[in-house]
Amino acid sequence: MPDTLFRPEPFTMSTDPAALDDLRRRLRATRWPDAIEGAGWTLGTDVAYLRELIDYWANDFDWAAQEAALARHPHFRARLGSGAHGGASTGLDIHFVHARAAGGTHPLPLVLSHGWPDSFWRYTKVIPLLTDPGAHGGDPADAFDVVVPDMPGYGYSDRPTDRPRNSIDVAALWAELMHGLGYDRFVAAGGDIGSHVSRYLALDHPDSVIAVHRTDAGLPHFSGDPALLTAEERQWIDESVRWAATEGAYGAIHRTKPQTAAAGLSDSPAGLAAWIVEKLRSWSDCGPDGDLESVYSKDEILTNITIYWLTETIGSSMRMYHANAAIPPEQLARRVEVPSGFSLFPGDIMRPPRAWIDRTANAVRVTEPARGGHFAAFEQPELYAEELRAFFRPFRR
Repeated sequence: MPDTLFRPEPFTMSTDPAALDDLRRRLRATRWPDAIEGAGWTLGTDVAYLRELIDYWANDFDWAAQEAALARHPHFRARLGSGAHGGASTGLDIHFVHARAAGGTHPLPLVLSHGWPDSFWRYTKVIPLLTDPGAHGGDPADAFDVVVPDMPGYGYSDRPTDRPRNSIDVAALWAELMHGLGYDRFVAAGGDIGSHVSRYLALDHPDSVIAVHRTDAGLPHFSGDPALLTAEERQWIDESVRWAATEGAYGAIHRTKPQTAAAGLSDSPAGLAAWIVEKLRSWSDCGPDGDLESVYSKDEILTNITIYWLTETIGSSMRMYHANAAIPPEQLARRVEVPSGFSLFPGDIMRPPRAWIDRTANAVRVTEPARGGHFAAFEQPELYAEELRAFFRPFRR
C-alpha cells in the first residue's frame, strides 16, 4: 500500500515570459571566443556551429511549443527523503513523470533514471512506446507503468542546499517513490549516472527490485591483483585511463571544483550550450561525419539546454559528480546479484567486455544493438524500447 504520508501533486511546467526575454537578451549579447581556423570540433565545441545554434535559440526556437509537448506526459512532484520514510536527512520535492500502461494484464512498474547532461528529457520519446506497445508495433502484454524522476538538482526537482546527493542517496529516494506510488516490486533501468542509481537500487533494495537493465557498467574500479583480470578487462581499464586523459576534463572539473565552472555556465546561455552540446555530439552515434543534427534536431537540443537554463540546475547537477567521487571504494566493488541486463550501444563512450560485466553483475542478457549511443533512449527510442521489452519479458507475472 502507498505510504499515507506520500502526497504527490500534479505539476505544470510554466515559464515567466520575463525569463525568456532575459534569455534572448543574453543570447544576442554573447561575446564570442576566437577560434583556430579549421579547428572544427577538435578543441571542443565548434564555434561556427555554436553561433548557428545560438542564433536559432535567440530568434526561432519556440519554447512554448516545446513546453506544451513535454506537458503531454503526466507530471507530478512529491516530497521525498524527509526522514519519515528512511531517506536522506532533508526532504526534497522531486519531479517525476508517472505514465500508466494503456493495456496489458499485468503492467510492469519501471523506474527510469537519467544521467548528465540531461533530465527526464532523455526518456520523453520512449515513454509512449513503453506504456502502449500495442500502438507502436509491439505486444500489448509488454506494457509498463513508467516512472521517470528528475534527480535532485536536475530538471524540475529541488536543488539540494545542504549537501549534494550521491547515487546511493538517489536510489533510496527512488525506492521510496516507487513504494509511495504503490509498487512494492518493480524493475529499474538507466544509463550514465542513472546506471549507477539503478545499480544501487538493485544492491540496496533487492527485495523490491525484480531486475535491472543498464546501458553501461560505469567507469571501472578494481583494487585487486591485475593478474586476476582477463586480457580484455585489462585492456578496457587501460582504455578508460586514456579516455579520462583525452575526454574526461569535464568530469574532473565536476568532481573537484564544480562551483568554478557553474559561475560562468549559470550566467551565459551560450557557455551552457557549448558545455552540453559538445557532449551530445561526442557521446552520441552521429555517424562517420559526426553530424550532430543527424541525431538531434535543433529544437530537441535546445529543449534539453533550456530546461537547464530555466531551472538553473547546471551547478547543482555537476555537484552530484563531487558527491559520487566520495562514495567509498567498498561500495564500488559490490557485485549486483539481482538479474541484470546490459544493452551496449555502439556509439557509447566505453563498452565493457563481457568478462567485466559478469564479474560485477549477475548478467542474464547482454546485447549489442546496431545503432545508438550514450543517450540511446532519445537517439533510438524504438530500439531502446525493444531492448527493455525483451529483457524484462521473463520477469513478468
